[in-house]
Parts: sequence; C-alpha cells; structure tokens
Amino acid sequence: MKLLIRPAPEVAIKSKPVRRQQMRHLRQNVRKLLARLDRDIVVSGSWDRVDVEVPAGRGLEGMAVDELSRIPGISTIQEITVFPLVSLEDIAEKTVAAYAGRLDGKSFAVRARRHGEHDFTSADIQRLVGGALMQSAASARVDLRSPEVEVRLEVRDKQFHIAHRRHRGLGGYPLGSVENVITLVSGGYDSSVAAYLMLRRGLRSHYLFFNLGGVAHEVGVRQVVHYLWDRYGASHGARFISVPFEGVVEEIMRSVGHRHWGVVLKRQMLKAASDISRHSNATGLVTGDAVAQVSSQTLTNLNVVDRASDEVVLRPLIAMDKESIINIAREIGTEPYARTMPEYCGVISQKPATRAHLSRVEADEAAMDPAVLARAIEARTVTSVADLLETTTTPEDVELVATPAVEDVVIDVRHPAEAEQSPLQLTGNEVLQIPFYELGRRIADLSGSRQYLLYCDRGTMSRMHAVNLKADGHANIKVYAPGQ
Repeated sequence: MKLLIRPAPEVAIKSKPVRRQQMRHLRQNVRKLLARLDRDIVVSGSWDRVDVEVPAGRGLEGMAVDELSRIPGISTIQEITVFPLVSLEDIAEKTVAAYAGRLDGKSFAVRARRHGEHDFTSADIQRLVGGALMQSAASARVDLRSPEVEVRLEVRDKQFHIAHRRHRGLGGYPLGSVENVITLVSGGYDSSVAAYLMLRRGLRSHYLFFNLGGVAHEVGVRQVVHYLWDRYGASHGARFISVPFEGVVEEIMRSVGHRHWGVVLKRQMLKAASDISRHSNATGLVTGDAVAQVSSQTLTNLNVVDRASDEVVLRPLIAMDKESIINIAREIGTEPYARTMPEYCGVISQKPATRAHLSRVEADEAAMDPAVLARAIEARTVTSVADLLETTTTPEDVELVATPAVEDVVIDVRHPAEAEQSPLQLTGNEVLQIPFYELGRRIADLSGSRQYLLYCDRGTMSRMHAVNLKADGHANIKVYAPGQ
C-alpha cells in the first residue's frame, strides 16, 4: 500500500526556504516513527508531499495510518494505488474498476492534478473519467460543488495514482520545526491538553513538574507525560524535570499572607521554570491557565504572576471553558489519567485575592527565604521521557482505616486554619495537629512503636503523604478515612 501525505495548509504558504525546512522535518519525523513499526517502510517526497510505501502482506496498513494521524504537521493521509501512465482511456478504465459499487446512488466529482509534460490537461482527465464513471454507475450523479464522493486522481510524469480512503491528520506544524518550550504539568485536564496543543503546533516540549504531594502524585504525572509524548511527540527526545516543592509551600505558608498564597505559589513556579529553561534551550513556558477558572487566573492575577518571569508565558487554553478542555482530553486519550489524578489543593486560602497588587505580593515574597526556592531548583531530578515508565515505581497501597483502634494516633494534616474552622474530635484517640507541610520534618520525632493515621477532609493529601512516608520506610503510617 502507498500513502500520500499532504502537509497542513499553513506549511504550503511559507516562503520556499521555510517550506523546505518544514517538509524536511516532516519527512524525518515520519521516517523515524514509522520505523518503529517496520524498518522496510520507505518514506520519500518533495516540497508539497510525503510519499510512504508500506510493504504488503505484513498487516501494517492500519497501524501506519494510525501512527501518521498522530504526527503534527500532517493535513491528510490518502491511501493510493499507483499505475504506469499508458493513456487517458487506461486511467478511466482503472478508475472505474477502483470505484465499482462505491458511487451507486451518490453524487460525485472528479478532481485531477497533473505534473510534468503531457499532451492532455487536468480538465481532459476529469471529463473523460467522469463520463466513464457515469456510464458504469447509472444511479450516480455529478455535483462539482459539494459531492458525497470525491474521486481524486494525480498524474505525475510517467505514473498516475488513484486515491482511495482519506484520513485527517493533526494539522499544525511538524514537530521540531518551531522552537522549544517547557510545559508545566500537574497531570490534570488543563496541563495535559495545553501540552498536546503545543506539540500539535510544532513546539518541542520538555515537561516540568512541581512535586507538592510526594511519590503518589509524581507516578501519575509520569504516566500521563509518557503517554502524551509516545502518542504525539516521540519523534523528538524530551526531558521530565521534577522539582520538590513541599519546602517552598511550607515557606509560603509561614511567610506570606494567606490571601496571596495561590499567586505567590505560581510566581515561585515561574521563577523556578525560568531558571530551569535556561538549561533546556527553551524560549517559552507553557501553562494550563484558563481565564477566571480559579482565583489565581483572573487577568489581574495572571499579570502579577507573569512579572515573576522574563520568559514568554503561553496559555493555549486561556479562552476555553472546562467542558471544552475535558472534551479535548477525551479525544486525545488523557481524560482517564486526569479523572483519577489526585488534585492537590493545600495552598488554597479561604479568601484568596482576585485582584492582587504587584507591590503587595512582592512585599510578601520579600519575607520569604530565597534559599528555599534555590534548594528546590538544585534538588530537581531530570529523566528522559522515553525512560519514565522504566524508572517509575508504583507506590505501595496504603491501608484506609474507618474506625481507629484505641491505641492509634490520628494526625490531622490540614492547614491550621482549616483544622480550627472544623476541628477533628475523637473521644478515644490522641489527635496531633501536624500540618502537611511540616509532616516530613516532624515524622522523625514520632515513636516508631505507635501506629499513626493521617487525616484530611477529602482524603487526598492524607493518602498522598501516607504513600510518600511509607515509601520512605515508615511502615506504621495509614490513613484515617471515616465512612470508608
């Protein structure tokens, strides 16, 4: 089987040098990805097309089309049959055979293109072939404006081809033909869709994860990042950068007024991302922000956040609603990951500022110890995305306890303001107030002979931190989950 690939229309309108460069990238990407299926697949082409020849009899046809449909920069993929050019009558005969039974009761139009020196025109092909098809399918009718079936033919020098099924590609630009970016990922709907849209636009991306919830959260994010890269970006290498940010969260909550927690957290992330981007040859940062979705994403707050970085911040979802974002996540396959991804919301204040003043936010930040952020950046880990699943260990299951034993100690890991507003009251158990951001530091002071049950309202933070502590060797940690 042969496949004819057309680039996205935006590629065709570029200047000749840019077009050649982008088509070269596209051919290289196609060649590399199809080689994963079979190294005998042949890829060639010119300034306006890519030709793919798939070996027959190996069952590769469907897999090749599926792979091509996920490569950025491709507009359409057509299955074609190639014949030697003999005469116009031979073209008509072979086209009638190829479309036998496919035009009955339908409207059609013949679209012909011609390249090279010939004693006939494209219009001659269309008239002769159209007449032959009308004679072979009496119930068919011609409709040149909006036909149900388009019969596509192309004559190129001493060959011609007949197009059969036509498949849509991703569009956009070939990956690697634009610039590099760093995409901030959390594993949820927004960041995964934002990452996909940047890949589709031809921007090679590295992935930056700020770990706020321990190994359980990072495992899920690693899985969705590897999935995105493998399906839409595997023609180019990418890095997964994980920054331990729990210490930064703790410093924010100690030093910053609660109304600015969300804004300051995002500013600290952008500061870290800007620093890391200089080591990744990236010229922009990508986030999953959508205007007014949460308090830190008002236009005023986004402006304050952006002042923390000299890099351009790209927000492909800025005007989308949540339903549209979820629909895209469903189409690209990240929805199951996002749906089960724990949502870390430990730094959301009760009354967050929606119109923060830059001077006040900067004054709050000035009270923070800058060494905390510097240590977090220095402690980052970098992993090739191709190796993410090999280096990922599934976190151990943590037992949920609905009714604690009398000797169990319950640790309330909520922020003190939440605990004060809705105190946890148990008649028969000791309750310790240890906010989640202090847990890692204070766990060493607890007795190794007692069993501790972590508690929070939703159960998300308690489970994440319990998994993290258990992975660090604290086998006496479980989760208090009343009602489970």
